[in-house]
Amino acid sequence: MLDAVIIDAARAPIGRRNGSLQGEHPVDLAADVLNGLVARNGLDPELVEDVIWGCVTQVGDQSTNVGRLAVLAAGWPERIPGVTLDRACGSSQQAVSFAVASVMAGHNEIVIAGGVESMSRIPLGAARATGQPFGPRVRARYDRDSFSQGLGAEEIAKRWGLSRTQLDEFALESHQKAAAAIDAGAFDGQLIPITGADGQLSMDEGVRRESSMEKLAGLKPAFLDDGVIHAGNSSQISDGCAALLITTSERAAQLGLRPIARFVAGVAVGDDPVIMLTAPIPATEKVLKRAGLTIDDIGAFEVNEAFASVPMAWEVETGARHDRLNPLGGAIAVGHPLGASGAILMTRLIHHMRDNDIRYGLQTMCEAGGMANATIIELIAD
Repeated sequence: MLDAVIIDAARAPIGRRNGSLQGEHPVDLAADVLNGLVARNGLDPELVEDVIWGCVTQVGDQSTNVGRLAVLAAGWPERIPGVTLDRACGSSQQAVSFAVASVMAGHNEIVIAGGVESMSRIPLGAARATGQPFGPRVRARYDRDSFSQGLGAEEIAKRWGLSRTQLDEFALESHQKAAAAIDAGAFDGQLIPITGADGQLSMDEGVRRESSMEKLAGLKPAFLDDGVIHAGNSSQISDGCAALLITTSERAAQLGLRPIARFVAGVAVGDDPVIMLTAPIPATEKVLKRAGLTIDDIGAFEVNEAFASVPMAWEVETGARHDRLNPLGGAIAVGHPLGASGAILMTRLIHHMRDNDIRYGLQTMCEAGGMANATIIELIAD
């Protein structure tokens, strides 16, 4: 079987809600990232055989197959197809998995995978404005009219005995790590600055350097009157886009491209859809088993910070070292642009591994419906 390698991963800076990227149409934002990715690698877009794109809320500006439209907006040949998929928050991580499968199966030689989400333009929940999204049989099976990620995050905190103070400490640490990473230039090599009507955005703009335990303590619970989950220990609503260039090691050598990492293993699992956010735990167990590795073999983890309780419970159950978990901060600090987040986390992970000579990295994220993806990659030594 052919292998799959990642030549490069790049992303736009993450814009906060109604911030610097609010004026950018998601199709054009995706096109800018596509063009930036191929330009920095000297790759002729003619060689790209497919674009697999994640996007969660596919209505309005993000409707009508944003992946295909991004190819056209980039000015690439019309013969290059594009597809848009939705596995909730893991959409672009799944896009990477599908791209990997495509090149390993020999269906394509060069594929770009990624995703985009403009939550400033398409509000969270916009797709549920009409109709009955869960259907009568799902509602009957679980004896409920809707499913709440926020209540799921509260239930996780309760089951794992996580106090509000512990959750807020984790959130504050996320901001501190992200600020330190920005100051150290840790993201510089992965960012594609975006120039729009509001000027140029060249760094993630959601980090709150002035955050403190006192300020977090003053925020009201978001889902339960006596709850522990609030805006400050939850992911930020954001705009963003990221993309990865995927091929085989053989094709990379032919083109003179030097891969950063190779795909080792990937899984997608389902879990309880009511608590909804625990699936990263079994996903991690499954992907480690498939790769023949242990948790201690992994030098860096990217576990999406949808809510602080999610990676904290994951850490308890897996026994992962805390200093290897989200070493550059996470979505609490910089934001969670839904369909782009999987590719953003993978981009951060790959560059962090290269910068710090880390052999194995693992990415996982919770997803609506009680699902999770998990992926292990290996650094390719110079």
